[in-house]
Amino acid sequence: MAIIRPFNAVRPNESIVHHVASVPYDVVSREEAAEHAKDNPLSFLRVTRAEIEMKKEIDVYSQEVYQKAKANWERLKLIAPMIKDSEPHLYVYSIIMGDHSQTGIAATFSVNDYNNNVIKKHEKTRKVKEDDRTNHIVTTEAQTGPVFLTYKPVSEVDKAVIETQKQKPMYDFVAPDGIKHKVWIMPDELTDSVITEIAKVENLYIADGHHRAASASRAQKVKQEKNPNHSGGEEYNYFLAVLFPADQLKIFPYNRVVFDLKMNKEEFKKKVETNFSIEKTNSPNPPSSKTFTMYIDKNWYLLKPNQNVKPGNSIGEKLDVSIVQAFLLAPILGIVDPRTDNNIDFIGGIRGTVELEKLVDSGKASVAFSMFPVSVDDLINISDAGETMPPKSTWFEPKLRDGLLVHTI
Repeated sequence: MAIIRPFNAVRPNESIVHHVASVPYDVVSREEAAEHAKDNPLSFLRVTRAEIEMKKEIDVYSQEVYQKAKANWERLKLIAPMIKDSEPHLYVYSIIMGDHSQTGIAATFSVNDYNNNVIKKHEKTRKVKEDDRTNHIVTTEAQTGPVFLTYKPVSEVDKAVIETQKQKPMYDFVAPDGIKHKVWIMPDELTDSVITEIAKVENLYIADGHHRAASASRAQKVKQEKNPNHSGGEEYNYFLAVLFPADQLKIFPYNRVVFDLKMNKEEFKKKVETNFSIEKTNSPNPPSSKTFTMYIDKNWYLLKPNQNVKPGNSIGEKLDVSIVQAFLLAPILGIVDPRTDNNIDFIGGIRGTVELEKLVDSGKASVAFSMFPVSVDDLINISDAGETMPPKSTWFEPKLRDGLLVHTI
């Protein structure tokens, strides 16, 4: 049984929403965040990435940064202004990227459902990133960006969303990256049916935002310990998310680049042939699952696992990203833990194979691997099996925007 809960969103005035809304804090570097926010005092990145207003030498995880985020949040609420809805609502949030669109419900969800695995995960989290967002939530007393949840579609919920979209949207704007965002307030007469129908759903799944969800859980513990009158109904017991039906999601590949081969290129290619067939190709994208493309020395190669590749029995071990990790990155390049190894980096599929070519041709990287995207069914099946995907297995586009709907705790 899953809990979905209306909340009193803190949100921008319609006239300035396009100035406030920002890309998620974790998809841009510090330099990119600064560039996004340049000449825009209302950019929400000044709250989520407050270090962009501070000296470059500052430790981005220092308490000074979180206090600056709090000050910027208080300032933004005044100058934007940000308004807080007087009544709790569910909000319908639609994102359109080219010919792809997806529409979900923005709401708050139970932290206890996350703790008890009603809301399932498919990725491990890193403590340093959990620490960061936990400190950000506790200091600002706000969840500033939503977790991206998914579920197996429910027809009655779909009907409520469609009915809501017949109204005039509260927000309707195109972001600088060309992505269109529309938000509606769901009518009260439809809200109750959505709550009832979601309560019948056995599980929800985190598609993107594992660190945000984990940090909401840790923030709950911090707030509870400081509240002698804790009842369970406080706002910190819920976290902000947008829930999308699984049949609307688009997953891009999460590609890999390696900086140092620690051997010459011919020796490396010969070692790759131990587990994979290699042939030159004009296509930088793998044609199907269980195939990979590799870019090195200005050429693309199609890799196919040979008889030496025998993945384990678990769902996760059979994933393309797991096969590349277990039979190429670890044994040939010594990259045993891609979470911590500085010799590897991950390039979100939205940047395309052109970015891989650019990194290798410039000499910044030695080799790149283009992956076939993980499916939504893979994500759900792995979550149901209690397994985790290798790091950086999925890249979701289009991205939700921070600052549109904020949940204060």
